[in-house]
Amino acid sequence: MTSPFQGFDEVRIINLVDRQDRRREITDQLNSVGGIASNISFFDAQRPGSPGEFPSIGARGCFESHFSILREAGDRGSQTLLVLEDDLDFTRDGRLRMEPLLDELAGQDWSLFYGAHVMPMDGRQGLVRIATDEPVMTTSFVAFRGKAIGELVTFLEAMSKRQAGSPDWGPMHVDGAYTVFRRLNPQHSTFAAFPSLGRQRSSPSDVAESRMILDQWAGARQIASLLRGGYNWMKRQ
Repeated sequence: MTSPFQGFDEVRIINLVDRQDRRREITDQLNSVGGIASNISFFDAQRPGSPGEFPSIGARGCFESHFSILREAGDRGSQTLLVLEDDLDFTRDGRLRMEPLLDELAGQDWSLFYGAHVMPMDGRQGLVRIATDEPVMTTSFVAFRGKAIGELVTFLEAMSKRQAGSPDWGPMHVDGAYTVFRRLNPQHSTFAAFPSLGRQRSSPSDVAESRMILDQWAGARQIASLLRGGYNWMKRQ
């Protein structure tokens, strides 16, 4: 089995340096679709000390990770970049549809692509071009191509330096930043997979107080992990 991501110049996986559990889990996911090819590498994300002008520490960390990956890809001259986040689970159906759908994408004039997302189906099926003003939630499986890479670096850097609530678009969650960029740059066509090829895996939060009471009791964290594992398995089915 070959990796369905071999057509990308770079595939970067965002993983906090102290979340080896998530690194193992996303590695298992990649092994289920062909393994870690030579173009796939981990980005060692750091947890910021404060939120700054962003809505939360997590929002800032995610934004800065995406920005750094885009900037590094641009510096290397990469023309196609896929970013995965370490809490991504591929659906069982998504594993089957992924390779032909990405082959179809390669034949399109695209700038951004969402393999996983939170959007209404609205009767859409397969590889679909979406409107420039349609908001897309989550960035666990998002790809970029061509001039959009360099333009996003400039756009995100300027956004990060503004104050929150700026009329020129200040710091925000990175999925919102991509939506704003698409709205302001309609020349960049965006495609998405319907249904989504993956979902966000349930796991302890890196930045927020856990909603699962078992996480707050050290002796029961293993039980919480097993419960999450069962929940994630059911979602994949």
